[in-house]
Amino acid sequence: MNRIFYLIGKSSSGKDTIYSRILAELPLKPIVLYTTRPKRDSETEGVEYHFVDRKTYDDMLERGCIIEARTYDTVYGLWTYFTSADGIDLESGSCAGIGTLESLEKMRAYFGYDRVVPIYIEVSDDIRFLRAVERERRQHEPRYTELCRRFLADNEDFSETNLEKAGIDKRFDNSGEPDECFERIKSYIMDIM
Repeated sequence: MNRIFYLIGKSSSGKDTIYSRILAELPLKPIVLYTTRPKRDSETEGVEYHFVDRKTYDDMLERGCIIEARTYDTVYGLWTYFTSADGIDLESGSCAGIGTLESLEKMRAYFGYDRVVPIYIEVSDDIRFLRAVERERRQHEPRYTELCRRFLADNEDFSETNLEKAGIDKRFDNSGEPDECFERIKSYIMDIM
């Protein structure tokens, strides 16, 4: 059975880095999410996200092709992240994607609980905060206020209660050497495929 291996975790937990390596080393197709937020300097359209405006989001919503969406009221305005059914074809192979606990539940509702495998990546808060500051520092226009908002929101969104409700029982600690965490995740995926 083809599955969706769905990476979740707080911001700056290393999801993007691990996701890139998974796609490079395993026969999984990427699920590219959409967002209305501005593109970061290091991002490429169609790789990390499809960057769209609010009108495009509204049009896709009206057509009924959005599986899940979440909107954040940031200090820079409303930013929406969403998954479209247009780019996911489980008939032709397994996929990998990145999301939140909320989006995990909606993906499970859409595709079936057994077809969506959560991969929860966790990092100690001190390491995660330093990574976030360093990433933001490299931006042309750093958004430190938004970094702080996300950091605090993540602690609520990924509370132990919410993790338990979502049935997250397998965790991958990425506080140490990134290669170690990646190899554990790779092995886990290969055992299930």
